[in-house]
Parts: sequence; structure tokens; C-alpha cells
Amino acid sequence: MIIKVLGPGCSNCKRLKNNVEVAVKELELNASIEKVTDFKEITKYGVMSTPALVVDDEIKVAGKVAKVDEIKVHLQ
Repeated sequence: MIIKVLGPGCSNCKRLKNNVEVAVKELELNASIEKVTDFKEITKYGVMSTPALVVDDEIKVAGKVAKVDEIKVHLQ
């Protein structure tokens, strides 16, 4: 499983990445978590507002900091 957090590095992006790390740990998943800050790469996903959560190249959440429980739903 490849998880990407899309965003320029703002505080919300960092909070989303931290929440993703907690969710992955709690679910005991074998996943790689990548931070994507390059705007050209972010626009390839069609994301207009960040932060965004992408799981296996599918956008799951955009424009908000998803809570750990919400992230877990998208990872199962």
C-alpha cells in the first residue's frame, strides 16, 4: 500500500501526515507513506485544495485534515 499526503508543507499537511502515521500503526499495516510537496505532482491528481490523502493513487480526502478514525476507514 502506498499512501501519499499532498500539500506544500503547511501545518495542516503535517497534521494529516501525523494522523496517517498513527492510523497505519494502529492498523498494523505494511504501507509506505510519502509526502508530496511538488505542485506539478499535486495537480496531476486534480487536487484543488490541500492537504489531500491519496491511497494507491486514489484520492480519499482533499481539503481537510482527516481524523485518525476517518483515515482508518480509507485504509481498510
